Amino acid sequence: MEIRVNPTRMELNRLKQRLAMAVRGHKLLKDKRDELMRQFMILVRRNKELREEVEERLARSFQKFMIARAVMSAEAVEEAIMFPQVQLEIELGTQNIMSVHTPKLKWKQVGETSASIYPYGFAETSGELDDSISTLSELLPRLLELAEVEKAVNLLADEIERTRRRVNALEYVMIPELQRTVRYITMKLDENERANLTRLMKVKDIVQAKGI
Repeated sequence: MEIRVNPTRMELNRLKQRLAMAVRGHKLLKDKRDELMRQFMILVRRNKELREEVEERLARSFQKFMIARAVMSAEAVEEAIMFPQVQLEIELGTQNIMSVHTPKLKWKQVGETSASIYPYGFAETSGELDDSISTLSELLPRLLELAEVEKAVNLLADEIERTRRRVNALEYVMIPELQRTVRYITMKLDENERANLTRLMKVKDIVQAKGI
């Protein structure tokens, strides 16, 4: 980056103001980047906890379901789960994390709140199928939270990268170039001032020599 300017005092004042703004902006962006990193690490740890819990409980539910498939006929299993009794409605909102809008999921049961999660009678089904469906039902809030956290992690990672690039651009390009330009104009103005002073002294000597 090269800043081409006329070495005038007005330009010097303008560049000093730009430099002060760049320094303040650099500090604010660094603070934002650090806080984004802190929030990011909190979410990463939460994501790890949720994923481990979800995967473990899903595996347990799947295992129960496979046992149910082994002790029941395929037709009986299909008939038992064909018509769910409970319907859920998911609402998508947002939450603000350091100016990053991340998703916030809420769910509610539609219709009769007293409806059973089991879409069948218990006479011709196995207890393992009951356990499998119960585990999946209990796991829903964790699944939604995991979706929220994973998306938030991705969005924060993108914002951290953008902020890092802006911090580096200010720190290694704009601020040094502005500082060099300010020094250059200051040097030129000092040189011009010394040259003007020298000319005035010469004029004074000439005037005195002529006795004017």
